[in-house]
Amino acid sequence: MDLHLSDKTALVTGSTAGIGLEIARKLAVEGAKVIITGRNRAKLDQAVDSIRVSGGARVSGALADASMEKGAAALVRATPSVDILVNNLGIYEIKDFAAITDADWRSYFEVNVLSGVRLARAYFPGMLERNWGRIIFISSESGLVTPGEMIHYGMTKTAQLAVSRGLAGLTKARR
Repeated sequence: MDLHLSDKTALVTGSTAGIGLEIARKLAVEGAKVIITGRNRAKLDQAVDSIRVSGGARVSGALADASMEKGAAALVRATPSVDILVNNLGIYEIKDFAAITDADWRSYFEVNVLSGVRLARAYFPGMLERNWGRIIFISSESGLVTPGEMIHYGMTKTAQLAVSRGLAGLTKARR
């Protein structure tokens, strides 16, 4: 399948394993220039090699913690413009509601929501200027039907949906 991505640059967070790695692999195999992110150099290099073996020739890794303000800023400095942003970075755990601390709530919001918001805020204006771009938040059904044992996670997935809908609304007049 040719998705016409050969002239596009994609940044995929949380992409050294799982869903993020497979999204990055598919984009790279389709011809996009792909940047994957990770906090561990060995794991990052292994993921880059894995994508290359699959036929994704234009892939590189950026060693950065996208969940942190400094890490997101480093990614934007290293790659000031992208056409496709896939916000896949996220954490989850099963935890009794009464045991979820304030620090837990802040951490979940920081990693699952603000990591994507920071990058979207950096790349969205350029996408609007070029009249082309995609910002994707990998969410979950937990954003609509919050599981009782993961209320803190569900809250972040609902927030991602709100950000996505809001950004989509900002593009309506530009079609």
